[in-house]
Amino acid sequence: MAGKGSKKVAVLGAGSWGVTLARLLAENGNYVRLWCYLREEYEMLCETRERRDILPGVVLPAEVEISADAAAVASGAEVVFFVVPSFGVRSTAKLIRDVCDGSQLAVSAAKGLEEGTTSRMTEVLEEELAEGVRGYVSFSGPSHAEEVSRRVPTTIVAACREEGCAREIQELTITPYLRVYTNDDVAGVEYGAALKNVIAIAAGTADGLGYGDNTKAALLTRGLVEIARLGVARGAKPLTFAGLSGLGDLVVTCTSRHSRNRYVGEELGRGRSLDDILASMKMVAEGVRTTRAAHELAQKEGVDMPITAEMYAVMFEGKDPGAAVFDLMTREPRSEE
Repeated sequence: MAGKGSKKVAVLGAGSWGVTLARLLAENGNYVRLWCYLREEYEMLCETRERRDILPGVVLPAEVEISADAAAVASGAEVVFFVVPSFGVRSTAKLIRDVCDGSQLAVSAAKGLEEGTTSRMTEVLEEELAEGVRGYVSFSGPSHAEEVSRRVPTTIVAACREEGCAREIQELTITPYLRVYTNDDVAGVEYGAALKNVIAIAAGTADGLGYGDNTKAALLTRGLVEIARLGVARGAKPLTFAGLSGLGDLVVTCTSRHSRNRYVGEELGRGRSLDDILASMKMVAEGVRTTRAAHELAQKEGVDMPITAEMYAVMFEGKDPGAAVFDLMTREPRSEE
């Protein structure tokens, strides 16, 4: 049972981050329902209370209710976390739209831009849920589920235009091992979270090619420049990109052994095809789809994003990764900005 004063929380998505958040929220005294998209996920969690395939040893408390019905999970919830891949946010929102009565707070924990629309995740939710919820929060930062689930000290940010909603999520999720900050720059937080995945693929490609620390430092530094360049062009605050969802998430995603995006890049650098890499993965590398969306958005806005452009060429136009690095290094000399 939920503790006194606790909230009814829905977690939509039972991947590693969804399971981690469901456990954290329940341990904070909330009544939690967890939705599983795939039947095999549902059966595994009902039987063992853990995702042994991707997060072994992380057991859900008995208080977490597991369901395969998204609408039932969201019905009556005060807070709804969307913890699905970015390409599934819109379809998941459609599943619960009819049970949203204006009292729920929608929280996006997805990191990506939608292909086709180039929309940020809270924009997708706002389009689908409209006035059905009372606010939209982006929950983001350098937070690999593999570490948060082991209670490794981690910091993250809850971003919303309404300070009260951001503080509500801060209070709901903060623990001695998860420190949560608030921010009102939703665009900056979401662009930082999405675009760092593109740079992480580039960093992994450099690893796969056998390059060193100098190369990775250059990619992170210049990558942050182009992330901020596009974000500011879309209305974000420049300083946000020096924060947790910008520099913080960029560093961890480009360097961590847990990073799926860095792994994709590493395998590209070793000569594997993108289709082969993705077919061998259990979990989603958000940067692949986001590279398409970011490349399209950069062209639309007239923003120079050379690393993104080269990774687009490598992944979708068959360009040799070594040639992409050569072209980046031999661009017209210019001043740093």
